[in-house]
Amino acid sequence: MGTSLPEHPARYQRQVIYPPLGAQGQRALAQGRVLIVGVGGLGSWAADLLVRGGVGYLRLVDDDKVDLTNLHRQDLFTERDASLGRYKVDAAKDRLARINGSATVEAVVDRLGPGNIAKLAKDIDVILDGTDNFGARFVINDFAVKTGRPWVFAGVVGAEAQTMTIVPGKTPCLRCVFDSPPPPCLDPTCRSVGVLGPAVANVAAIEALEAIKLLAGKAESVSPYLLKMDLWTNQLQRIDVAAAAANLNCPCCKQRHFEYLEP
Repeated sequence: MGTSLPEHPARYQRQVIYPPLGAQGQRALAQGRVLIVGVGGLGSWAADLLVRGGVGYLRLVDDDKVDLTNLHRQDLFTERDASLGRYKVDAAKDRLARINGSATVEAVVDRLGPGNIAKLAKDIDVILDGTDNFGARFVINDFAVKTGRPWVFAGVVGAEAQTMTIVPGKTPCLRCVFDSPPPPCLDPTCRSVGVLGPAVANVAAIEALEAIKLLAGKAESVSPYLLKMDLWTNQLQRIDVAAAAANLNCPCCKQRHFEYLEP
């Protein structure tokens, strides 16, 4: 890694003077590589914040197109994107290039699954969850634990959000908390119960900050909790997942069975 600051250092000056990050952390961000799975509400906000923060490389994976109903919570897209039916990853890439031309953004029109996650994440430092289903999250979790890659889980419906950072070998994994994907009747989605844009932006900001800590080499500062928030009633719950999982024989991180990577 070089000894000089990234290109256009002045734009990051307010971050560099924050002691826990500093110039060294900013340089590390410039070298960082992030995979964002899903470029909807969470993914679009997280991508925006990471590119603005100086993360050097983002790979965006999604096979959906922009729809008018997305615009109240997905900040990278416009009415024109919706009217043209553009793929989200393509519209996001164009927008992010205008925000920070020094960042490299790769757009992949695809849906992540057990057959392609190794290819999509093989050269990635951190994976961010922008999905809307537990099946995909369990694929990410299996791959992350198997390969030792950190990732950040997050989800939002209505005004309720939850997020958790998984650092394989140091923290419990997603399956320590959720043994199996909930049945569809118990897994509400934004389509079925609605969602508020500020709630999405709130948890995406936490996701992005956790990624920044990891990329900057500050893993000791990531949250050790499963955070659950109801942003309508202003309730915050911090669950000590390490204590809860201490006596569990997790099939993934303890037994190392990676069933969700099987075709």
